[in-house]
Parts: sequence; structure tokens; C-alpha cells
Amino acid sequence: MNAKMRGLNMEKVVKVPAEIKAAEILRNAIVDGTIAPGSRITEGELSEQMQLSRATIRGALHQLAGEGLTTLKRYAGWSVVQLSANDVWELYTVRSTMERLGARLVAQTINPQSASAISKALSSLEKQCEVGAWNKIADADFRFHKNIVRLAGNGRLIAQYAIIEPQVRMYIRSLDSLLFETEKIVQQHQQIAGAIISGDTSLAGDVAEAHNLVDGEILARHLASKELKLVRANP
Repeated sequence: MNAKMRGLNMEKVVKVPAEIKAAEILRNAIVDGTIAPGSRITEGELSEQMQLSRATIRGALHQLAGEGLTTLKRYAGWSVVQLSANDVWELYTVRSTMERLGARLVAQTINPQSASAISKALSSLEKQCEVGAWNKIADADFRFHKNIVRLAGNGRLIAQYAIIEPQVRMYIRSLDSLLFETEKIVQQHQQIAGAIISGDTSLAGDVAEAHNLVDGEILARHLASKELKLVRANP
């Protein structure tokens, strides 16, 4: 290797098993709504479209089932989960507890590096809200919250948050598009960021929890109303 090549800092190519890559592609398609909630999906069609074996597709779908994104029913086959009002209630109550703890831990040990990371995540969300593309707003929204959990530095909290991450991303996308008020989204996250950066542990925990509980109830009520209408239409 010549001297010029030695000086290059090239990114290493990491080989990823086809099953993991397939799961990643399908996960993103489900989370961003490309594959709609409740959609029926077949191993054969996915195998043909993705040019992968049915066994590989099956493995990917089972992985997503473990993440709460797909479900397999006897005779009916695979389908994408559709969050119910009860699913949302479970998610926002668990998520509010985790993010309350995360916000308190970060506020407790706030430093210039953490403050900068939170400010950057908030700035990214603000920019996406200006553009108004809901999928990108939802992605920036989730990254803001995930960043706070990461900065908390609690390995067990981070691991538990990762378990609900896929469904939380679906939940945020549904909620943000339902609210349809970018100003409100920005204001809520500015309050969380401001409380954490100020180092006010109690306030940081309170606003992080309230953000989840209030918005979670809005989405849960919306879904409960839809479910009731469906029941009445199909007595």
C-alpha cells in the first residue's frame, strides 16, 4: 500500500446478513407508513420484490413480530399491526415513565456537551417542522426523545427503550400527523429541552412526562372513537 492510501481514513464495509437487512427495510417501510397499518403481507410477494428467499423473508417477519410490528395468524398469514387505543395507552404510559427518568438523569448531570446535543436535536426538529413533511417530522421527533434517553447514560434504561422503539416510532408518526400543528410540536419540545438544559431536575421530569401523557390521551381517544364507529357499523 502506498503512502497516499495509508493516509486515507476509509469507512469499513460491514457485511450484514440478508435477513437482518430485509428486516431493516421492512421495518422502515412499516414505521414510515409505506406499508400501512393492518396491511396483509405475503412471503411470496416480498420474496419476489426483494429478490430474496422465502426463508429469509420469513425470518425477517418473525424478527419484526418480536418487535411488535407484524403478526402471524393461522390461515390469514402475515399482517402489519394496527395500534389500538389500548396499545397506545400501554405505550404512552410506559414511554412517559422512561422519558421522565431519562430527562431527570440528563438534567441532573447537564454539561455543555449534553446541552449541545439536545439543542442540535431540537434544531433538527424545528427545521423539519418548517418544511412540513410529516414523515421527516416524526423521524426528527423520535430522534429528539431517543437522544435524551441515550444521554441519560443508563444502560438498562437504554436497553428497555430499544424494545419499544419500533412501536414508539409508529405511535409518533400517527400522533404528529393527527395533531397537524407544527407550532405546538415545536413548543412542546422547546419546553422539554429548556427544562433539561436549565438543570431543573423536577421540571425536566414533569414536562417530559406530561408531553407523553397529554398527547397519548389524544391519540388513544381518537383511536377509541374509530373503533367504536367500526363496532357500530358492524353489529
